[in-house]
Amino acid sequence: MKVKMKQLAKIFTTALVLIFIFAGLAYTNPVSADVEPGVNDEQQPVYVAELEGAVTAGQNTFLHRQVEKAREVDAQLFILVLNTPGGLVDATLKMNELFLNAEMPIAVLVAPSGAIAGSAGAFILVSSDIAAMAPGTTVGAAQPVAISPEGTQETDEKTVQFYSAHLRSMAREQGRPEDLAEKFVTENLTLNAREALEEGMIEYLAGSVSELMDELDGTEIEKQGVTYALNTANAEIQRDEMTLSERLQNWVSDPQISFLVLMAGFLGIYFGLSAPGTIVPEVSGLILLILGIYGLGLFDTNTTGIVLILLGAGLIAAEIFTSGFGILGIGGAASLAAGAILLPMEPLMASDWYTTFLITVVGTVLGLLLIVLVVAQRVIQSRRTYTGGSTYFKPPEKGVAAEDLKPEGMIRARGELWKARSEDGSTIPAGSEVEIVRAETLKLWVRPLQEKQPHSDHKSE
Repeated sequence: MKVKMKQLAKIFTTALVLIFIFAGLAYTNPVSADVEPGVNDEQQPVYVAELEGAVTAGQNTFLHRQVEKAREVDAQLFILVLNTPGGLVDATLKMNELFLNAEMPIAVLVAPSGAIAGSAGAFILVSSDIAAMAPGTTVGAAQPVAISPEGTQETDEKTVQFYSAHLRSMAREQGRPEDLAEKFVTENLTLNAREALEEGMIEYLAGSVSELMDELDGTEIEKQGVTYALNTANAEIQRDEMTLSERLQNWVSDPQISFLVLMAGFLGIYFGLSAPGTIVPEVSGLILLILGIYGLGLFDTNTTGIVLILLGAGLIAAEIFTSGFGILGIGGAASLAAGAILLPMEPLMASDWYTTFLITVVGTVLGLLLIVLVVAQRVIQSRRTYTGGSTYFKPPEKGVAAEDLKPEGMIRARGELWKARSEDGSTIPAGSEVEIVRAETLKLWVRPLQEKQPHSDHKSE
């Protein structure tokens, strides 16, 4: 038995009502924001963040939020513990801009021992107000490369000259040797911690954050015409972890992951177009394609979040008005959830509103999944109870010729008109009763109805 449209409408209506109730509860009982740690009036805190692995859009979003949070708690110093082999150029340049214009001193510590500040890491270290490295660490090899499906390759001379000049400009601004900074790009120069200290590329040799704080205690840093007196010995250290949105951005924007996601998206769409009607490859491929484009940096985070939310809404609408068998609904829910996670919190938007928005999206996704599960359960149940079809789909046993069968024509049976053909090719007059011999698709083979005679071949006892 098929699920009727009225039943589906009732299911959708009930689920939507539950969603709106849940959303209403979320708005009337917002989750309270994290309480900022108290700041000692005598000694301002030091804010610490870590960047480990590839420099990605997610890492950039995380650092921007951390610097903003450090400013809110009136931190006297922001320390970034760095260990990276390199990463995306766009994210790196945004970090440079953030560090150069931050309204507080920014320190970068390459740590622990054995860590590196390769490629993009060299740009980040040079742009800092205070540069430090742990013993046994390395910085440099910052020549840009182009990433393609075939692998990595050197960029053209024009690109090399541009980024070498940019790194040289930042080194001059921060009072570091310009020629060495330029060689990081043009000659892939690398320096270990002691060499970097001797050449003036860094100011301190420190094995940990606490050791660097002890070294900086009592020093003064001048930045943008403002002098900052550091009182960091035994200062309170504050730090935060990546949010779910930042983790997703960090994962998708990893160069290796983004190419895999992009290729998976293309393959999904290709297989979907090769086998129309499967729906699953097309939906999943479209979502992966958008995430892959974002990972390559062609979409910013705002655009990607909005596109995914609109795609999710479109897929959900398609599920309601077409027979998507639940696949469109699941894809729409996944796209909606990914878009909500990627959509960044705007500076002028209250954090309570953003938390409530996420709760609403989660409620919507759960409601849609509930709908899909109910519909799927009904379909499975109807398939299990199907035992050959109802009498409506069985051919009739007898009928009346609605017209002359010569040898084909129409007969009337069960109040319906059926296409019929005389079994032996003879003509059957209109109005004659016929019996159905067999059925081929929707065509019946008939013969004139004969009164059944009693069997005469029974043996007498």
